[in-house]
Amino acid sequence: MAIDFSFPEEVTFVVQKVREFCEQVVSPSQKEIEANEGNREVLVGEIIRMRKAAREWGLWLPHMPEEYGGMGLGHVAMAAVSAEAARLSSFGPFALNAQAPDEGNMHTLLHWGTDEQKEKYLRPLCDGKTRSCFAMTEPEVAGSDPTLIQTKAVKDGDEWVINGHKWFISGARGAKFAILIARTEDDPDIPQAANSAFIVDLPADGWENVRDVETMSGGHNHCEIRLTDLRVHDSQMLGGRGQGHLLGQARLGPARLAHCMRWIGQAETALEMMIDRSLNRFAHGSLLAEKQGIQWMIADSTMELYQSKLMVLHAAYKIDRGDDFKSEVSMAKHFVANSLNRIIDRAIQVHGALGYSTDTPLARMATQARWARFADGADEVHQWRIAQRAIDAWTQTGGVKVATGDLPL
Repeated sequence: MAIDFSFPEEVTFVVQKVREFCEQVVSPSQKEIEANEGNREVLVGEIIRMRKAAREWGLWLPHMPEEYGGMGLGHVAMAAVSAEAARLSSFGPFALNAQAPDEGNMHTLLHWGTDEQKEKYLRPLCDGKTRSCFAMTEPEVAGSDPTLIQTKAVKDGDEWVINGHKWFISGARGAKFAILIARTEDDPDIPQAANSAFIVDLPADGWENVRDVETMSGGHNHCEIRLTDLRVHDSQMLGGRGQGHLLGQARLGPARLAHCMRWIGQAETALEMMIDRSLNRFAHGSLLAEKQGIQWMIADSTMELYQSKLMVLHAAYKIDRGDDFKSEVSMAKHFVANSLNRIIDRAIQVHGALGYSTDTPLARMATQARWARFADGADEVHQWRIAQRAIDAWTQTGGVKVATGDLPL
Protein backbone atom coordinates (compact mmCIF):
# COMPACT_ATOMS: atom_id res chain seq x y z
CA MET A 1 0.00 0.00 0.00
CA ALA A 2 1.32 3.44 -0.96
CA ILE A 3 -0.65 5.37 1.68
CA ASP A 4 1.58 6.12 4.66
CA PHE A 5 0.78 8.73 7.32
CA SER A 6 4.12 8.46 9.09
CA PHE A 7 7.02 10.85 8.61
CA PRO A 8 10.59 9.82 7.76
CA GLU A 9 12.83 9.61 10.82
CA GLU A 10 14.70 12.79 9.86
CA VAL A 11 11.45 14.81 9.72
CA THR A 12 10.25 13.42 13.06
CA PHE A 13 13.62 14.44 14.52
CA VAL A 14 13.21 18.01 13.21
CA VAL A 15 9.66 18.29 14.58
CA GLN A 16 10.80 17.15 18.02
CA LYS A 17 13.68 19.59 17.85
CA VAL A 18 11.29 22.43 16.99
CA ARG A 19 9.16 21.52 20.02
CA GLU A 20 12.19 21.64 22.32
CA PHE A 21 13.37 24.89 20.73
CA CYS A 22 10.00 26.56 21.28
CA GLU A 23 9.83 25.37 24.89
CA GLN A 24 13.39 26.38 25.76
CA VAL A 25 13.90 29.49 23.63
CA VAL A 26 10.66 30.93 22.21
CA SER A 27 8.40 30.65 25.28
CA PRO A 28 10.87 32.45 27.62
CA SER A 29 11.33 35.18 25.00
CA GLN A 30 7.57 35.64 24.63
CA LYS A 31 7.20 35.99 28.40
CA GLU A 32 9.93 38.64 28.40
CA ILE A 33 8.21 40.51 25.55
CA GLU A 34 4.82 40.35 27.30
CA ALA A 35 6.34 41.55 30.58
CA ASN A 36 7.73 44.58 28.71
CA GLU A 37 4.77 45.25 26.43
CA GLY A 38 5.32 48.32 24.26
CA ASN A 39 9.08 48.30 24.79
CA ARG A 40 10.43 48.02 21.26
CA GLU A 41 14.02 47.61 22.45
CA VAL A 42 13.06 44.47 24.36
CA LEU A 43 10.98 43.18 21.43
CA VAL A 44 13.79 43.60 18.89
CA GLY A 45 16.36 42.19 21.31
CA GLU A 46 14.33 39.04 21.95
CA ILE A 47 13.64 38.50 18.25
CA ILE A 48 17.35 38.76 17.50
CA ARG A 49 18.07 36.31 20.32
CA MET A 50 15.46 33.81 19.05
CA ARG A 51 16.68 33.99 15.46
CA LYS A 52 20.30 33.58 16.49
CA ALA A 53 19.31 30.54 18.53
CA ALA A 54 17.36 29.06 15.60
CA ARG A 55 20.52 29.14 13.50
CA GLU A 56 22.50 27.51 16.31
CA TRP A 57 19.85 24.79 16.69
CA GLY A 58 19.96 24.12 12.93
CA LEU A 59 16.32 25.14 12.46
CA TRP A 60 16.75 28.24 10.31
CA LEU A 61 14.65 28.61 7.16
CA PRO A 62 13.10 25.12 7.07
CA HIS A 63 11.01 25.73 3.92
CA MET A 64 13.71 26.95 1.53
CA PRO A 65 16.36 25.07 -0.50
CA GLU A 66 19.78 24.48 0.98
CA GLU A 67 21.38 26.74 -1.65
CA TYR A 68 19.66 29.66 0.07
CA GLY A 69 20.66 28.54 3.56
CA GLY A 70 17.47 26.57 4.22
CA MET A 71 16.66 23.04 5.29
CA GLY A 72 14.91 22.04 2.06
CA LEU A 73 11.74 20.64 3.64
CA GLY A 74 8.71 20.04 1.43
CA HIS A 75 5.16 21.14 2.20
CA VAL A 76 4.20 17.89 3.93
CA ALA A 77 7.14 18.13 6.32
CA MET A 78 6.46 21.83 6.81
CA ALA A 79 2.91 21.01 7.90
CA ALA A 80 4.33 19.31 10.99
CA VAL A 81 7.10 21.86 11.53
CA SER A 82 4.84 24.93 11.22
CA ALA A 83 2.13 23.47 13.45
CA GLU A 84 4.72 22.72 16.11
CA ALA A 85 6.38 26.13 15.76
CA ALA A 86 3.06 27.95 16.27
CA ARG A 87 1.74 25.68 19.04
CA LEU A 88 3.06 27.70 21.98
CA SER A 89 3.66 31.12 20.47
CA SER A 90 3.06 33.18 17.35
CA PHE A 91 6.77 34.05 17.56
CA GLY A 92 7.75 30.45 16.76
CA PRO A 93 7.52 30.69 12.96
CA PHE A 94 9.12 34.15 13.06
CA ALA A 95 12.09 32.75 14.98
CA LEU A 96 12.63 30.17 12.22
CA ASN A 97 12.24 32.82 9.47
CA ALA A 98 9.17 30.96 8.22
CA GLN A 99 6.48 33.56 8.88
CA ALA A 100 4.00 35.39 6.67
CA PRO A 101 4.31 37.37 4.48
CA ASP A 102 8.03 36.66 4.01
CA GLU A 103 7.55 32.90 3.61
CA GLY A 104 5.17 33.34 0.68
CA ASN A 105 7.33 36.05 -0.88
CA MET A 106 10.36 33.76 -0.68
CA HIS A 107 8.55 31.04 -2.63
CA THR A 108 7.31 33.63 -5.13
CA LEU A 109 10.78 35.04 -5.78
CA LEU A 110 12.25 31.55 -5.99
CA HIS A 111 9.82 30.49 -8.72
CA TRP A 112 9.22 33.78 -10.56
CA GLY A 113 12.28 35.94 -9.99
CA THR A 114 15.15 36.51 -12.41
CA ASP A 115 18.66 35.59 -11.27
CA GLU A 116 19.31 39.26 -10.51
CA GLN A 117 16.07 39.60 -8.52
CA LYS A 118 16.82 36.46 -6.53
CA GLU A 119 20.28 37.73 -5.62
CA LYS A 120 19.10 41.22 -4.71
CA TYR A 121 15.87 40.37 -2.87
CA LEU A 122 15.54 36.65 -2.12
CA ARG A 123 18.96 35.98 -0.63
CA PRO A 124 18.87 38.83 1.95
CA LEU A 125 15.31 37.79 2.85
CA CYS A 126 16.46 34.22 3.44
CA ASP A 127 19.42 35.48 5.46
CA GLY A 128 17.05 37.38 7.75
CA LYS A 129 18.65 40.72 6.83
CA THR A 130 15.46 42.17 5.35
CA ARG A 131 11.67 41.92 5.60
CA SER A 132 9.06 42.27 2.88
CA CYS A 133 5.36 42.75 2.21
CA PHE A 134 2.82 41.77 -0.46
CA ALA A 135 0.74 44.75 -1.60
CA MET A 136 -2.40 43.55 -3.37
CA THR A 137 -5.64 44.35 -1.49
CA GLU A 138 -7.40 47.72 -1.70
CA PRO A 139 -10.10 49.40 0.43
CA GLU A 140 -12.30 50.46 -2.49
CA VAL A 141 -12.76 46.96 -3.97
CA ALA A 142 -13.22 43.44 -2.63
CA GLY A 143 -9.90 41.95 -1.51
CA SER A 144 -11.07 38.48 -2.50
CA ASP A 145 -11.42 39.52 -6.16
CA PRO A 146 -8.05 40.74 -7.55
CA THR A 147 -9.60 41.32 -10.99
CA LEU A 148 -11.13 44.48 -9.51
CA ILE A 149 -7.80 46.07 -8.54
CA GLN A 150 -7.77 49.80 -9.32
CA THR A 151 -4.12 50.66 -8.65
CA LYS A 152 -2.84 51.67 -12.08
CA ALA A 153 0.66 51.31 -13.57
CA VAL A 154 1.32 53.35 -16.75
CA LYS A 155 4.40 52.82 -18.92
CA ASP A 156 6.70 55.85 -19.25
CA GLY A 157 9.83 54.99 -21.20
CA ASP A 158 11.71 52.30 -19.27
CA GLU A 159 9.73 53.01 -16.10
CA TRP A 160 6.21 52.44 -14.77
CA VAL A 161 4.34 55.22 -12.96
CA ILE A 162 2.03 53.77 -10.34
CA ASN A 163 -0.90 55.44 -8.57
CA GLY A 164 -3.33 53.80 -6.20
CA HIS A 165 -4.44 52.91 -2.71
CA LYS A 166 -3.53 49.72 -0.82
CA TRP A 167 -5.02 48.45 2.41
CA PHE A 168 -4.19 45.94 5.15
CA ILE A 169 -0.71 45.31 3.76
CA SER A 170 0.85 43.03 6.35
CA GLY A 171 4.44 43.77 7.32
CA ALA A 172 4.66 47.02 5.33
CA ARG A 173 6.14 49.04 8.17
CA GLY A 174 9.85 48.24 8.20
CA ALA A 175 9.81 46.25 4.95
CA LYS A 176 12.76 46.72 2.62
CA PHE A 177 10.75 45.82 -0.45
CA ALA A 178 7.19 45.09 -1.56
CA ILE A 179 5.75 42.81 -4.20
CA LEU A 180 3.10 45.15 -5.59
CA ILE A 181 0.16 44.15 -7.80
CA ALA A 182 -1.13 46.84 -10.18
CA ARG A 183 -3.29 47.04 -13.31
CA THR A 184 -1.20 47.41 -16.46
CA GLU A 185 -3.61 46.25 -19.19
CA ASP A 186 -6.66 48.29 -20.21
CA ASP A 187 -8.34 45.69 -22.41
CA PRO A 188 -7.10 42.20 -21.52
CA ASP A 189 -8.45 39.08 -23.20
CA ILE A 190 -9.63 37.89 -19.77
CA PRO A 191 -10.01 39.85 -16.50
CA GLN A 192 -7.30 37.71 -14.89
CA ALA A 193 -4.72 39.10 -17.36
CA ALA A 194 -5.10 42.76 -16.37
CA ASN A 195 -2.53 42.94 -13.57
CA SER A 196 1.24 42.73 -13.27
CA ALA A 197 3.58 42.34 -10.31
CA PHE A 198 6.42 44.72 -9.46
CA ILE A 199 9.19 44.66 -6.85
CA VAL A 200 9.36 48.05 -5.11
CA ASP A 201 12.40 49.06 -3.06
CA LEU A 202 11.36 50.67 0.23
CA PRO A 203 11.27 53.37 1.37
CA ALA A 204 10.47 55.08 -1.93
CA ASP A 205 9.24 58.43 -3.19
CA GLY A 206 5.55 58.03 -3.92
CA TRP A 207 5.01 55.24 -1.36
CA GLU A 208 3.26 56.64 1.71
CA ASN A 209 2.65 54.46 4.73
CA VAL A 210 -0.51 56.20 5.94
CA ARG A 211 -1.10 54.19 9.12
CA ASP A 212 -1.01 50.85 10.84
CA VAL A 213 -4.67 49.78 10.70
CA GLU A 214 -5.84 49.09 14.26
CA THR A 215 -7.66 45.77 14.61
CA MET A 216 -9.83 44.15 17.28
CA SER A 217 -6.62 42.66 18.72
CA GLY A 218 -4.54 45.82 18.40
CA GLY A 219 -2.03 46.98 15.83
CA HIS A 220 -0.12 44.24 14.03
CA ASN A 221 1.60 46.09 11.16
CA HIS A 222 -1.30 45.78 8.70
CA CYS A 223 -0.85 49.07 6.86
CA GLU A 224 -2.74 51.46 4.64
CA ILE A 225 -0.59 52.65 1.73
CA ARG A 226 -0.97 55.58 -0.70
CA LEU A 227 0.83 55.38 -4.03
CA THR A 228 1.37 58.71 -5.78
CA ASP A 229 3.44 58.78 -8.99
CA LEU A 230 5.57 55.93 -7.70
CA ARG A 231 8.22 55.14 -10.32
CA VAL A 232 9.46 51.59 -10.82
CA HIS A 233 11.96 50.50 -13.47
CA ASP A 234 10.81 47.99 -16.06
CA SER A 235 13.42 45.52 -14.77
CA GLN A 236 11.52 45.44 -11.46
CA MET A 237 8.56 43.62 -13.00
CA LEU A 238 8.21 40.17 -11.43
CA GLY A 239 7.05 37.54 -13.90
CA GLY A 240 5.61 38.60 -17.23
CA ARG A 241 3.36 41.48 -18.11
CA GLY A 242 -0.26 40.66 -17.32
CA GLN A 243 0.73 37.74 -15.07
CA GLY A 244 0.11 39.45 -11.74
CA HIS A 245 -3.09 37.52 -11.08
CA LEU A 246 -1.46 34.20 -11.98
CA LEU A 247 1.52 34.98 -9.77
CA GLY A 248 -0.71 36.09 -6.91
CA GLN A 249 -2.79 32.93 -6.97
CA ALA A 250 0.31 30.73 -7.28
CA ARG A 251 1.67 32.49 -4.20
CA LEU A 252 -1.54 32.49 -2.18
CA GLY A 253 -2.37 28.78 -2.61
CA PRO A 254 0.60 27.44 -0.63
CA ALA A 255 0.48 30.53 1.62
CA ARG A 256 -3.12 29.70 2.60
CA LEU A 257 -2.01 26.21 3.53
CA ALA A 258 0.93 27.59 5.52
CA HIS A 259 -1.58 29.61 7.56
CA CYS A 260 -3.56 26.42 8.15
CA MET A 261 -0.44 24.68 9.42
CA ARG A 262 0.12 27.40 12.01
CA TRP A 263 -3.59 27.49 12.94
CA ILE A 264 -3.50 23.76 13.66
CA GLY A 265 -0.80 24.42 16.26
CA GLN A 266 -2.97 27.07 17.91
CA ALA A 267 -6.07 24.84 17.80
CA GLU A 268 -4.19 21.97 19.42
CA THR A 269 -3.04 24.24 22.23
CA ALA A 270 -6.62 25.40 22.80
CA LEU A 271 -7.89 21.81 22.93
CA GLU A 272 -5.17 20.81 25.39
CA MET A 273 -6.04 23.79 27.58
CA MET A 274 -9.74 22.83 27.39
CA ILE A 275 -9.04 19.28 28.55
CA ASP A 276 -6.65 20.37 31.29
CA ARG A 277 -9.20 22.82 32.64
CA SER A 278 -11.96 20.21 32.59
CA LEU A 279 -9.80 17.79 34.60
CA ASN A 280 -9.00 20.38 37.26
CA ARG A 281 -12.29 22.26 37.69
CA PHE A 282 -14.94 20.86 40.07
CA ALA A 283 -18.55 22.04 39.97
CA HIS A 284 -21.94 20.64 40.95
CA GLY A 285 -20.68 17.37 42.30
CA SER A 286 -18.11 16.34 39.69
CA LEU A 287 -15.22 17.45 37.52
CA LEU A 288 -16.13 19.27 34.32
CA ALA A 289 -14.52 16.40 32.39
CA GLU A 290 -17.21 14.08 33.75
CA LYS A 291 -20.09 16.18 32.43
CA GLN A 292 -21.58 15.18 29.09
CA GLY A 293 -21.92 18.71 27.79
CA ILE A 294 -18.20 19.33 28.29
CA GLN A 295 -17.35 15.95 26.78
CA TRP A 296 -19.28 16.94 23.64
CA MET A 297 -17.16 20.10 23.34
CA ILE A 298 -13.98 18.06 23.71
CA ALA A 299 -15.20 15.42 21.23
CA ASP A 300 -16.25 17.98 18.60
CA SER A 301 -12.93 19.79 18.94
CA THR A 302 -10.95 16.56 18.73
CA MET A 303 -12.75 15.48 15.54
CA GLU A 304 -12.32 18.89 13.93
CA LEU A 305 -8.61 18.95 14.75
CA TYR A 306 -8.22 15.46 13.28
CA GLN A 307 -10.03 16.48 10.09
CA SER A 308 -7.94 19.66 9.87
CA LYS A 309 -4.72 17.69 10.05
CA LEU A 310 -5.82 15.21 7.38
CA MET A 311 -6.94 17.96 5.00
CA VAL A 312 -3.72 19.93 5.40
CA LEU A 313 -1.51 16.87 4.96
CA HIS A 314 -3.36 15.81 1.81
CA ALA A 315 -3.25 19.29 0.27
CA ALA A 316 0.48 19.55 1.11
CA TYR A 317 1.03 16.12 -0.45
CA LYS A 318 -0.58 17.30 -3.69
CA ILE A 319 1.57 20.45 -3.76
CA ASP A 320 4.73 18.39 -3.26
CA ARG A 321 3.69 16.07 -6.11
CA GLY A 322 3.03 18.96 -8.47
CA ASP A 323 -0.66 18.05 -8.73
CA ASP A 324 -3.51 20.54 -9.06
CA PHE A 325 -4.16 21.52 -5.44
CA LYS A 326 -6.64 24.40 -5.70
CA SER A 327 -9.69 22.47 -4.48
CA GLU A 328 -7.89 20.83 -1.59
CA VAL A 329 -6.33 24.09 -0.40
CA SER A 330 -9.68 25.93 -0.60
CA MET A 331 -11.42 23.22 1.42
CA ALA A 332 -8.61 23.07 3.97
CA LYS A 333 -8.42 26.84 4.34
CA HIS A 334 -12.17 27.17 4.94
CA PHE A 335 -12.42 24.21 7.30
CA VAL A 336 -9.30 24.88 9.39
CA ALA A 337 -10.08 28.59 9.80
CA ASN A 338 -13.57 27.83 11.10
CA SER A 339 -12.40 24.93 13.26
CA LEU A 340 -9.78 27.17 14.84
CA ASN A 341 -12.41 29.70 15.86
CA ARG A 342 -14.79 27.03 17.19
CA ILE A 343 -12.13 25.18 19.19
CA ILE A 344 -10.80 28.35 20.80
CA ASP A 345 -14.35 29.49 21.60
CA ARG A 346 -15.13 26.16 23.31
CA ALA A 347 -11.90 26.40 25.30
CA ILE A 348 -12.93 29.87 26.49
CA GLN A 349 -16.36 28.54 27.45
CA VAL A 350 -14.86 25.73 29.52
CA HIS A 351 -12.56 28.23 31.26
CA GLY A 352 -15.43 30.62 31.98
CA ALA A 353 -14.44 34.14 33.02
CA LEU A 354 -10.80 33.02 33.18
CA GLY A 355 -10.89 32.27 29.46
CA TYR A 356 -12.44 35.65 28.73
CA SER A 357 -9.76 37.41 30.74
CA THR A 358 -6.22 38.03 29.59
CA ASP A 359 -4.83 35.77 32.33
CA THR A 360 -4.65 32.94 29.76
CA PRO A 361 -3.64 33.15 26.07
CA LEU A 362 -7.17 32.25 24.94
CA ALA A 363 -8.57 35.79 24.67
CA ARG A 364 -5.62 36.87 22.53
CA MET A 365 -5.91 33.69 20.45
CA ALA A 366 -9.63 34.32 19.86
CA THR A 367 -9.23 37.89 18.61
CA GLN A 368 -6.32 36.95 16.38
CA ALA A 369 -8.14 33.87 15.05
CA ARG A 370 -11.14 35.87 13.82
CA TRP A 371 -9.26 37.17 10.81
CA ALA A 372 -8.62 33.60 9.63
CA ARG A 373 -12.11 33.44 8.12
CA PHE A 374 -11.40 36.20 5.59
CA ALA A 375 -7.59 36.32 5.27
CA ASP A 376 -6.38 34.97 1.91
CA GLY A 377 -9.95 34.65 0.67
CA ALA A 378 -13.19 34.96 2.63
CA ASP A 379 -15.14 31.87 3.68
CA GLU A 380 -17.87 32.61 1.19
CA VAL A 381 -15.49 32.92 -1.77
CA HIS A 382 -13.90 29.57 -0.96
CA GLN A 383 -17.34 27.98 -0.56
CA TRP A 384 -18.41 29.41 -3.90
CA ARG A 385 -15.33 28.00 -5.66
CA ILE A 386 -15.67 24.62 -3.89
CA ALA A 387 -19.29 24.39 -5.06
CA GLN A 388 -18.33 25.41 -8.61
CA ARG A 389 -15.71 22.67 -8.77
CA ALA A 390 -18.15 20.07 -7.43
CA ILE A 391 -20.79 21.09 -10.01
CA ASP A 392 -18.20 21.06 -12.80
CA ALA A 393 -16.99 17.63 -11.72
CA TRP A 394 -20.53 16.26 -11.81
CA THR A 395 -21.39 17.75 -15.19
CA GLN A 396 -18.10 16.67 -16.79
CA THR A 397 -17.56 13.23 -15.23
CA GLY A 398 -20.90 12.21 -13.77
CA GLY A 399 -19.40 12.14 -10.25
CA VAL A 400 -17.77 14.35 -7.61
CA LYS A 401 -14.64 12.29 -6.93
CA VAL A 402 -12.20 14.82 -8.41
CA ALA A 403 -13.80 17.64 -6.41
CA THR A 404 -13.52 15.81 -3.09
CA GLY A 405 -9.78 15.28 -3.04
CA ASP A 406 -9.66 12.74 -5.87
CA LEU A 407 -8.94 10.13 -3.21
CA PRO A 408 -8.85 6.39 -3.98
CA LEU A 409 -12.12 5.62 -2.19
